[in-house]
Amino acid sequence: MEFGPKYPGSAFIGRFYQFCEISKTNSFYKILERIISLYKEMKKVLNYISYQSFPANTANSLQTISNLKYLARNHYEARLFFPLREKNSSDDLKILQKYYYFNENISVKGLKHPYPFGKFDYFNKLFFHLSHYLWGKSTSKIFAQEDCKDEYFFTRSDWILYFLAKKNLNIIFECHQYSKVRNFVFNRVASRKNVQIIFLNDFIKKEFSNQNLSYLILPSAVDLELFENVNSVKKEENKITFVGNLLRFGKERNLDIVINALSSPDLKNYKLSIIGGPDSEARKIKEKLEKNGVENIKLTGRLERTEVAKELNTSSVGLLINSPDKHSKFFTSPLKYFEYLAAKLRIVAIDYPSHKILPFQENIHYFKNKSSLISAIKEAGKSEFHTVELDEISLDTRAKKIIKLFDNF
Repeated sequence: MEFGPKYPGSAFIGRFYQFCEISKTNSFYKILERIISLYKEMKKVLNYISYQSFPANTANSLQTISNLKYLARNHYEARLFFPLREKNSSDDLKILQKYYYFNENISVKGLKHPYPFGKFDYFNKLFFHLSHYLWGKSTSKIFAQEDCKDEYFFTRSDWILYFLAKKNLNIIFECHQYSKVRNFVFNRVASRKNVQIIFLNDFIKKEFSNQNLSYLILPSAVDLELFENVNSVKKEENKITFVGNLLRFGKERNLDIVINALSSPDLKNYKLSIIGGPDSEARKIKEKLEKNGVENIKLTGRLERTEVAKELNTSSVGLLINSPDKHSKFFTSPLKYFEYLAAKLRIVAIDYPSHKILPFQENIHYFKNKSSLISAIKEAGKSEFHTVELDEISLDTRAKKIIKLFDNF
């Protein structure tokens, strides 16, 4: 691209001058079409506003950053706004880049949080709802309708959705679970023309009383960059790996059934690697293993994302297990599942409806109890991995589908 006296002004103006110079014989209609095309190529502003904390060892915070990474790669000026509500909350881009393993230049702004949630060890549920509402209301005032009418908004915060939708700003809400507050908000703003909803699966959508929505069913996806070397790594036969937080919403993930199965003589030739925290839960499991003399289960604690990918690349089987609550049974679309597929793992999964609607079912072996878990592990160990279309589960493809929603506004 040339600039200077010949092509003055912005990159867009420069490209327009160049095009006109070589298109003098074209019709005005064709030139106008090209102007529109050039306009669409210009960077658009995306404001992602979240009542999450960063950095955090959660799949939700990782998904937020991953979405922003690939939206930025698709020519969006990505901006992240979130509350500085925890001691380790930080809006230092370098800290977030190192923690989540990305290089994209995302604008990050931590906002003040002078509200009770996170400051006390009691009334957490009450303080969360109160603080979330007050923070959402105050934060929404930053974005004036007149100044932001040409920008896009993305959130998982009920109250950001509510207040920005009322301002007639174009906003996408990503919905991962049902709540009474969310149902209240959906009934008041979700049918507006400036609102689009993303549901992880159809079970979640059906929970809401307002079905008059503009929506997209869009499961989780995987950052394929982490698994570029999967074909050059030798897999360890009979190595099973579980990746994830050892607690879900403060509850154990039913790992006892897995530990009992791996401790049995039937699976003495298999080994299990458990990756994740918190450290307190990892210590508790380690003590239990040592007490019972279990030697084929290893806990690594939390690992960097690249280290997790290396561990998965050397594994043969990935484990999907969760606590027996409604969210786990119906609403989840586990990020780890798509990582397992990218690492070419056969998958052993607890028999939940949310797992049975995941793509590429041919790689999943289900279980319901200890005996069926032992059988599923043996079956997975003997089976071949069925090749998947990686583009279909990539974060880049997911980002492009989100962009199509923005184009609908």
